[in-house]
Amino acid sequence: MRFWNLLFAILLLCGCAKVLVVRDIPPITVGHASFFSTIEAHTDATIMAGNRIDILLNGDQTYPAILSEIRRAQSTITFAEFIYEGGALAHEVAEAFAERSLGGVSVHILLDQFGSGKVPSDIIDTMKKAGCHVEFFRRVTVEGIIFPWKWLGHNFRNHRRILVIDGLVGFTGGFGISEAWTGNGRTPEHWRDTNARIEGPVVKHLQAAFAESWLEATGVAIGGKAYFPSLEPRGDVPAQIVKSSPKGGSFQSYMLFLLSISSAQKSILITNPYFIPDKVMTEALVKAVARGVRVVVLTPAKIDSQMTYTVSRGRYGPLLLGGVQIFEYQACLLHAKTMVVDGVWGTIGSTNFDNRSFALNQELNLTFYDRTVAVRLEEIFHEDLKYAKQISYKEWKSRGLYERFVDLIAFPVKDQL
Repeated sequence: MRFWNLLFAILLLCGCAKVLVVRDIPPITVGHASFFSTIEAHTDATIMAGNRIDILLNGDQTYPAILSEIRRAQSTITFAEFIYEGGALAHEVAEAFAERSLGGVSVHILLDQFGSGKVPSDIIDTMKKAGCHVEFFRRVTVEGIIFPWKWLGHNFRNHRRILVIDGLVGFTGGFGISEAWTGNGRTPEHWRDTNARIEGPVVKHLQAAFAESWLEATGVAIGGKAYFPSLEPRGDVPAQIVKSSPKGGSFQSYMLFLLSISSAQKSILITNPYFIPDKVMTEALVKAVARGVRVVVLTPAKIDSQMTYTVSRGRYGPLLLGGVQIFEYQACLLHAKTMVVDGVWGTIGSTNFDNRSFALNQELNLTFYDRTVAVRLEEIFHEDLKYAKQISYKEWKSRGLYERFVDLIAFPVKDQL
């Protein structure tokens, strides 16, 4: 067992990757015509008009909406998830998929091997026996047999959250299928997350992101009217789906964040659970403050990885000295991944603010240009601040020797966190 653990660790380090160093950023401003064309060019994602976006907070709002749409499906369901665990919610979702499959709906379910590798077998059986197509992304074990040569690819994970019903209605965000995500996001046992329900032309690109991952995992291409119907305008929100696949050499999520930060003129509000910015991102945030932008970052006071939390705190110093305000959420584990720029431009998705999301995982973010949706995200941000503690540079500087030591010895694996 020690041999396999050592081999796995070596392969992880060999599978490390980093984003390209961005040495210069064009002078663009949120809302100007050049901003939109530049964002589109560097994210390879078209901004489409005519969409409706509904923000869903935590399990209390997210799962009733998801289950309602699943049960209404008439032709197709596509679902990609990083974390699928056991529990009452997991069984309810599986049974909803199974019921629709028995009703003649084509159901495709793609789970990440790393995040969902321990999903109870009876849940998988429920879905498969009903006719659901269930696959694992970059699986390294089959029926208990380990394939060590697949471990390197295993480090490049599908972290996307995608649910599309009949090609018409989509969901994305940071949610998982786990009891941890149920509740209201204000109590220790219930995680705080932000998700989105989407209708309109941009749903086509959400479906395309699923199709991309499904093709890689299975070799099967989905298509036709049942998956890609004609989509009429459902609202007035310009939006885009930014999908990043770093293993193929693309870093769209990184460029989305970097260009958005660099274009801000008034405010940047970032909520992210794994906040480990690199030097370029750190400089971009500090430069924003220098040009008069209010920059506020909300991170967790506790997270599911103590090392990640410690490494994240280790990056606070230059940001605090540069005028960035940093708060740590106290109520529970904060898992929301959002950003709002100048009260008009924002994003909700799966991307963490770290090298793993930017350079290793497949990620997906919904972005939008709309004051109403942006103001709603700002309201949510400021409400969350009521449950957070601001971190001062003096407090950060006086952190304990143990925290400093853990940050120091984590150096070899920082890019894997």
